[in-house]
Amino acid sequence: MAKSILNLSRRQALRIGGAALAAPMLSLSTRPLWAQDMTKVALTLPWVANGSNYWPMLGKELGIYADQGIDVEVSRGFGSVAAAQAVANEQFDFGVVFASGNMLAQARGLDLMVLATIYYDATMGIATLADSGISAPADLEGKTLGMVPTSAEAPFWPAFAEKAGIDTSKVEIVQIDSKVIERTMMNGQVDAITAIGSSSIPNIAAAGADLRFMLWSDFGVELYAAQIVTRREIYENNPELCQKVVDATLGSYAHTLKNPEESIEAFAKIVPEVGLTANGLASAKISQGIAQLVTLRAEAMDNALGYSDLSKIPGMMQSVLDLGTVDNPVVPPTEELITNEFIGNVTLSPEEWAAVETANAEYAKYFGKA
Repeated sequence: MAKSILNLSRRQALRIGGAALAAPMLSLSTRPLWAQDMTKVALTLPWVANGSNYWPMLGKELGIYADQGIDVEVSRGFGSVAAAQAVANEQFDFGVVFASGNMLAQARGLDLMVLATIYYDATMGIATLADSGISAPADLEGKTLGMVPTSAEAPFWPAFAEKAGIDTSKVEIVQIDSKVIERTMMNGQVDAITAIGSSSIPNIAAAGADLRFMLWSDFGVELYAAQIVTRREIYENNPELCQKVVDATLGSYAHTLKNPEESIEAFAKIVPEVGLTANGLASAKISQGIAQLVTLRAEAMDNALGYSDLSKIPGMMQSVLDLGTVDNPVVPPTEELITNEFIGNVTLSPEEWAAVETANAEYAKYFGKA
């Protein structure tokens, strides 16, 4: 008789063949060892599908998940904090979630495990028009700064200001609705805005505005971006499924790294609204380019796609805790929060990495690094 996957220890599961561990994660039911059915997996994105996060949808269309024996259902998210909670609450089995959302959930005691980091800078920062006269942090003094109070980056503004030596009493904060944040700056109603670069830069640039973006990571406010996350019970009791989901998700992302133009065109077919306007398609291309640009880090290039530098995690977690939004935080050791054990099967050659760098070099201009 086959055992339920929840009754197997993690070490036992690692020693058992794939067929025995192919049980659907939502029902967690037993199945015969000879059964060959696809394993159903529910995966959430961090937000609505866009150029920086669509690759699980593409991987499903291309059969990359099916090749791993996975029938994946990909759903849009409603922000990384909500997406992490949805995984913890068993609405989804896995998620592609930004590190800040995962860390907040973990600090609140939700039993999540990060299995891979896909790209390495959340691109929090300051967006300005090129002719704003703002080219350094101190230039914000005496200016108006638009901000969405509930945005992912807004809580980190004080940390950036402190590290960059900004006198915040000299900066006028203007609270703005997320639907009009970029337009408010382009219309000259504020001098600059706080933003997530991979989200706001495409909207501003696709509208034809000449902009400049100041990355907070350049001033020591560093957070990883998209990560693959699951619940601890899945991680401990079905490591083979974790391996398959990681390989399929990273494989899908690798396909976009190697075939950016073809991939974004396929995205426009999967989500037709993307290609309805020239701005929509241009925005998706820029969003993809920025995500790929910040994948060009030693973590991935020197190791393998998905690799996380565990030595950076405590500092990132402390940045999240310093926000003061978690009462009585619970912070287990790093090895109980994130792992590299499923990393190594998806790699790019030096020549392929060089091609990725060349293909996305144009997007460095937004960060003053062209």
